[in-house]
Amino acid sequence: MILPDAPALLAALEATWPAAGVSEVAGVRLLDGAGGGKRVSAARATGPVTPAVIDKAEAAMRARSDRPLFMIRPGDEALDAALDARGYAVVDPTVLMAAPVAALAAPPAPITLFPVWPPLQIMRDIWTENGIDAARQAVMERAPAPKTALIARVADRAAGVAFVGGNADIAMLHAVEVLPGLRRKGAARNILTGAAWWAEGQGMEWLALAVTRANAGARVLYEGAGMSEVCGYHYRMLETG
Repeated sequence: MILPDAPALLAALEATWPAAGVSEVAGVRLLDGAGGGKRVSAARATGPVTPAVIDKAEAAMRARSDRPLFMIRPGDEALDAALDARGYAVVDPTVLMAAPVAALAAPPAPITLFPVWPPLQIMRDIWTENGIDAARQAVMERAPAPKTALIARVADRAAGVAFVGGNADIAMLHAVEVLPGLRRKGAARNILTGAAWWAEGQGMEWLALAVTRANAGARVLYEGAGMSEVCGYHYRMLETG
């Protein structure tokens, strides 16, 4: 089994969780996240990045009142070192994981999981209660089809939610949230296998997701289900703004 490579997963990540706008400075792609978080706001290197290019990128980000922020992906080691020398801090080291849809997919038991688009208000409320606010929910609205939201039920009530988007043969799972009082009751595992089940129905081959290295509990769940780490990325943020 050969998993999708880092460029394919990063492309799927960006396609299924898109920025509100994109502009270019020579060597850097600048993203306008419209308040949707680091993943849709961090600048990306598109070529060799010189000190002058970093200066221009920083100026452009400050011009829109954003703190300078870059995503560091495999191959960005020179940029990483340059930003470190400028005092940028490492933020949110993250793992991209993937597994074959066929190895994960399972039809949900009756009334335990439903794919729904657009999301129901109860789903939006769960996201909001767990820090995925309206600006982050707007990212889901921008994402192209195929896509769906998932609602998991435990003890006859809504317990967890997630968003899934497709890009080529990769389904990317985002925004997995389970209500604190209903965790460790199977909702997260049901979301994972249900996302693969939905992806299988869309003709996709892989299920992938991004999870911070600090989220040990989630990584144990994903690894236990058979997902493997493909690559990692982190952010560099200028602490002084």
